[in-house]
Amino acid sequence: MQDDGEDERGFLGEPSLKTLAGSKPREQPHYVGHRDRLRERFAATGTEGFADYELLEMLLFRLIPRADTKPVAKALLARFGTLAEVLGAPANRLQEVKGIGPAAALDLKVIAAAAQRMARGEIKSREVLSSWSQVIDYCRAAMAFEQREQFRILFLDKKNALIADEVQQTGTVDHTPVYPREVVRRALELSSTALILVHNHPSGDPTPSRADIEMTRTIIDTAKPLGIAVHDHIIIGKSGHVSMKGVQLI
Repeated sequence: MQDDGEDERGFLGEPSLKTLAGSKPREQPHYVGHRDRLRERFAATGTEGFADYELLEMLLFRLIPRADTKPVAKALLARFGTLAEVLGAPANRLQEVKGIGPAAALDLKVIAAAAQRMARGEIKSREVLSSWSQVIDYCRAAMAFEQREQFRILFLDKKNALIADEVQQTGTVDHTPVYPREVVRRALELSSTALILVHNHPSGDPTPSRADIEMTRTIIDTAKPLGIAVHDHIIIGKSGHVSMKGVQLI
């Protein structure tokens, strides 16, 4: 009897001596062939034609080696909505889905962190304003599915290349305290000459509130005399994003 944590390749390895001696071979679970077919499709076509649940199935192959991962993948999507929302969900909520234990939940969060790191790599040391779509992709990956508000700052140098990316504050489901003097102080510490402000709305609606607009204008007024520009304030929601500059609020 193989240990439950053993790699799934045990199903596909060499036959045992007992089998070679003439005993009836153990029938393989139905999902072994299904996994092989999905892998072959992916090797041949990449992600083209793959549904979200199939990609999630493949992620779960190694995380749950001894089970059919299709129903688990579909249950995760039914609970959270999209593949991005599954990866963005907290580990404790992932474990509410049957088939996801602490180890699988943690591994999904590692995959999510790797995806965020890749997205950040697309904008690091580049002229950020010319890589705007990558900036938005990174911010969405990092913040769109957080359950509490976060206030993030992208600190830029005089060439608008990214110096640092920092979460300054984490608040509640609908409020994050922001201190304009602390924002400017940190910019001066980093010798940053420009900022992009970012925060998320856990409600999903990225429409700026009156408080968002007033806070942004206060930061602009505090930073400007010190030679620090605020290029934009981006609000991230599950349904999209809003650029305050783009809608002429700043």
